Amino acid sequence: MSKVCCEAGLLNDIQNNDPFSCRDTMQKLRLLVSHDFAINFNPEDDECEEIQGVVEAYQNCLPKIQLYGPTNVSPIINRIAKLAAGDGNIKDASRYHILLILTDGVVTDMADTREAIVRASYQPLSIIIVGVGNADFTDMQILDGDDGVLRSPKGEPVLRDIVQFVPFRDFKTASPAALAKCVLAEVPKQVVEYYSHKAICPMCPMRDLATPILTPVATTPTE
Repeated sequence: MSKVCCEAGLLNDIQNNDPFSCRDTMQKLRLLVSHDFAINFNPEDDECEEIQGVVEAYQNCLPKIQLYGPTNVSPIINRIAKLAAGDGNIKDASRYHILLILTDGVVTDMADTREAIVRASYQPLSIIIVGVGNADFTDMQILDGDDGVLRSPKGEPVLRDIVQFVPFRDFKTASPAALAKCVLAEVPKQVVEYYSHKAICPMCPMRDLATPILTPVATTPTE
């Protein structure tokens, strides 16, 4: 559970206190296997308040379900991409989504996942996958796209690289800052690439009204 707090907490500072949408990718409940399940058992409102709300929902969920395989992540990616697509028509740079996937297993729906990522690359969305444990995460490096352009099974390339894969085992003895740096390393570039493609200029920084406004000493341009 500490791993969930550590990794999810990295996104807390850039979430602007918005609730987190929390879903599980594989679990078995009353003989029903689901790869896209609201961990608070409320599919109409799957949001949790802050990281503590995520942890509490996860702890309440575990005794009621059985973790199950295979590990299919394309349903989650498709869901969030559809959600992000709803913000695609917004004319300013005010809405961007980050999907954080924590997995201890190898993705078993690679073809569907590649297709989902290609479709999602057109939306205001970044995907961070954190591999937990000692599984063979070779396929995750393919999804990351650092060694070549990711393509769908039909050969269509992603519009932009939106996936960052991080093996948590490489950071067991590292500082939280080192983990945060790696997990979020590609997000700024991905955000800029999306809004550049849409020809949308950055928004003006929000001014902290509690901070005094300083008057410049000189306004005359200098050589």
